[in-house]
Amino acid sequence: MAAPIAYSLIATDLDGTLLRGDDTLSDRSLAALARVADAGAQHLVVTGRPAPRVRPLLDDLRCTGLAVCGQGAQVYDAGADRLLWSITLDRELAETALGKIEAEVGQVYAAVDQDGVDGLTLIEPGYLMPHPTLPAVRVERRDELWGEPISKVLLRHPHLTDDELAATARSVVGSLATVTMSGPGTVELQPCGITKATGLALAADHLGLRPADTIAFGDMPNDIPMFDWAGHGVAMANAHPELKAVADEVTLSNEDDGIAVVLERLLGGTAQAQYGPLTLSIEP
Repeated sequence: MAAPIAYSLIATDLDGTLLRGDDTLSDRSLAALARVADAGAQHLVVTGRPAPRVRPLLDDLRCTGLAVCGQGAQVYDAGADRLLWSITLDRELAETALGKIEAEVGQVYAAVDQDGVDGLTLIEPGYLMPHPTLPAVRVERRDELWGEPISKVLLRHPHLTDDELAATARSVVGSLATVTMSGPGTVELQPCGITKATGLALAADHLGLRPADTIAFGDMPNDIPMFDWAGHGVAMANAHPELKAVADEVTLSNEDDGIAVVLERLLGGTAQAQYGPLTLSIEP
């Protein structure tokens, strides 16, 4: 019989957390997640990526259950390839919010994730995808971004840092949208009040699990609500300082299999023969 694990729900961000920099999963991470499943726990991806951009990774993880996508705006059933729940960002409010931001910082470059399991990522002229491996469709004019329902807007500024752009956006957007920062070059506007915790709570309730049953892993400020909701929050060594400040512990980086290190420790096993000695996580 597999050893029990202290948490029944393992919630992991993808970029900068479970995935390596080249968008791949290590054998060690896959093995740790397989052991978690054998022990009776569930793995739940909780990501800013929209559902269509997550499907190939869920296939790699052999996931046929739920995933939280779009910064919590979507709960996706991988097995049925459908959204159990989704909420869209009002396009007029999004355009107004974008205008307020540009009034403060000058021109920004925008992209949108369309709603739905087959929604496209549209990018306006000048916008550079932070993840060049992700597919996107370039439009000729900004007004073409608003043609179909959207789950979020992605913003980039030619000179400001992500922290600077996010801070300014929060100061002027108000209740028009929620502003998040989810990775290098990724400041986002999403429906007001919607965070990763929103989708995680809905998915956990669907699975009959509670915050106390949950350990969450992340690397960016958009993971803070997820950490606030979960029973235990683990930041990666490469995480943003704001997330490390609220984490219960800090593990190794995504490149060094930080998630696997923690899961192996929780399972009480050892991966020393195959992967070398385990490294305990470091308290912040």
